[in-house]
Amino acid sequence: MPSQVPAVLILGTRGIPAAHGGFETFAERFARYLADRGWRVGVYCQREVERVRTRVSSRIWDGIELITVEVGLTGPAATLAFDAICAHDAARRGGVCLVLGYNGAVFLPYLRARGGRILTNMDGIEWRRPKWPLPVRAFFYVSEWIAAWSSHRLVADHPSIADHLAGRRTRRAIATIPYGGDPPPPEVSPPPLGLEAGRYLVSIARIEPDNNILTLVEAFSSRSRGVRLVVLGTMSVRNAYHRAVEAAASPEVLFPGAIYEADQVQALRVHALAYLHGHTVGGTNPSLVEALWAGNAVIAHDNPFNRGTAGDGQFYFTDRASCEVAIDRVLADADAVAQARATARRRAERFRWDDVLAAYEDELRRVGGYPPAERRAVPVAGPIEAAAGTGW
Repeated sequence: MPSQVPAVLILGTRGIPAAHGGFETFAERFARYLADRGWRVGVYCQREVERVRTRVSSRIWDGIELITVEVGLTGPAATLAFDAICAHDAARRGGVCLVLGYNGAVFLPYLRARGGRILTNMDGIEWRRPKWPLPVRAFFYVSEWIAAWSSHRLVADHPSIADHLAGRRTRRAIATIPYGGDPPPPEVSPPPLGLEAGRYLVSIARIEPDNNILTLVEAFSSRSRGVRLVVLGTMSVRNAYHRAVEAAASPEVLFPGAIYEADQVQALRVHALAYLHGHTVGGTNPSLVEALWAGNAVIAHDNPFNRGTAGDGQFYFTDRASCEVAIDRVLADADAVAQARATARRRAERFRWDDVLAAYEDELRRVGGYPPAERRAVPVAGPIEAAAGTGW
C-alpha cells in the first residue's frame, strides 16, 4: 500500500532552482506547490564536475529535497549518465516518478521493472526537428516509443500532441494538461535596451530553423519599418544559420543575445507592439503562453500547435510573403492590434498555473495510488482534459 504521505520524485530536468528553461520553471513551481500541500518532494539536479567526489547527495531547500547527481562528463553523454543514475536512485526510493521529457526513456523500463510508478510529460515531437542529424532523430523516435510504453500514464501539453500519442497508446492512458502562466504585475518596468514602448516587435526563441527566425527577420527587413525588431536568443559566428539570420537583418533589427533577467524579459513582452512566434514543432509553448498573458498581439507560424494555443484573432503566416503581410497589418491597423491584444488576454485564462498544477497533482495521485486530493475552491479550468486527449 502507498504511504499515507504522498511522495514524488521529479526527473528529466537539470534541476532547480530554475535557471535553464520551461521544464525547470515548471519543476520548481510544481515542487513548491506539492510541498505546500503536504507531499514529500524530491527533485534530481545535475552537476557537471571535473572529478566525481560524491555521486549522489541531497539537501533540503524550501521544504524540497534536492537530489544532486555529480557527472564527470559533458554534453549529451553527461545527460545520459545523469538520467541513468537518476533512474537507478529513484528505483530504490519509492513514490511516484514524474518524468519531464523522454530523452532518458531508455532507462524507464528498468525503473518500472523495479516497481517505479511513472507519469511522463511527453514534451514535443523532438524527432521531427530538422536541426537534429538523422541518428539523433532516430534516437528520439525510439525513445518516444519506449517512454510511451514504459510509463503508466502520459501527459500531453496540447491536443495535437495527444492526437500524436494516441498512435502509441490508448487515449485512456493520456492526459492533456497545458503549460501555465501568470498575468504580469500591475507595474512593469520600462522596456530595456533603450527601446520605446509600442515601437518594436519582439521574438523570444532559440535561433533555430524550426523556429523560423530567418523567415521573421527576412520578412521584417524587406523594407524600412520605422520600428525595431528585437530578436532575443544566443547567436554564434560559428553557426551557419545564425550567420544567415544576421546577414538578412536590416539596421532596424536588434540582436541583444539571451536575456535571463525575468523582469527585463517581461518588460520586453508587455511593451511590445507584437510578439513574433515562428515555432513549428512542439506543443503548448511556454513563451507563447507568456505572450498571451502579457496581452501581446501575436504573429505566429500557422500550425495546429500555435493555433491551438493562441486561438483565432491573431496574425498567422506560412512563409516569408505571408509573414510580410502579417507584419504590414500589425504596423498599419491599430484597431486589429487592439482587438488581438484583448483576445490574447482572454485566451490566457485557459493557462492558469493553479489549474495546471492541480491537474498534475490529480494525475500523480492516480498513478501513485494515493487518495484523491481534497476538494479545491477553484475548479480545474476548461482547457485541461485529464481523462483523454480531447481538444480545448
